[in-house]
Amino acid sequence: MPGPKSEKVRLSVFKGREAILNWVIFQILALKAPLAIYEICNRIKAKTGLKHVKYTNINRRVRALSDSGYLEEVGTRKTQAGFQANLYKMTSRAYLAIILNELNLDDFVQTATEEQITAVIAAMMKS
Repeated sequence: MPGPKSEKVRLSVFKGREAILNWVIFQILALKAPLAIYEICNRIKAKTGLKHVKYTNINRRVRALSDSGYLEEVGTRKTQAGFQANLYKMTSRAYLAIILNELNLDDFVQTATEEQITAVIAAMMKS
């Protein structure tokens, strides 16, 4: 249980070594989706400070996020080499993870109306 000094609840998708790459993948897909893994890779490598990230790591991360339910395959696109590449987009779970990661729960509890708090409690009790 978090102590009184904890300011933010960190979701597992934004913890550990893969946190930065997960965050960047979500940013890219939130702005322009659906994309193939190689397109995601090209956009990541275009970002300053992430030119060193290898395609294999991005491929592994996208597939892991897909297996975890954060991304979903929404079709295929023919590549220049003539292969079919899967297209990925974010799921509602990914959008919720981003919102919860940015939300300061203490501020929410202090400023939310009684109806908002009741709705959140009801939603959490159903799961």
